Amino acid sequence: MAGAIPILIVVTFGYIALCAVSPFGRCRACDGIGFQLTTRRTLTGNTRPHRGPDCRRCEGTGRRLRTGRRIHNAWTRLHHDGTR
Repeated sequence: MAGAIPILIVVTFGYIALCAVSPFGRCRACDGIGFQLTTRRTLTGNTRPHRGPDCRRCEGTGRRLRTGRRIHNAWTRLHHDGTR
């Protein structure tokens, strides 16, 4: 149990550093490509991948704000509004 606490601290600070260095992560809905892949039937009857509509979660960018960065932004906004 005593060994788990330092590991948890290292993981936490590692995620904080990751959110500071790279605030955007890959969208999980579209796998970072920005649109959904659909299949379309060709004249010969075969199916092939086709570009579908833009991803609704990331709005076609392929990137989303990480959860830790979202929490940081909310905390910063709350602190800024509270100390005006």
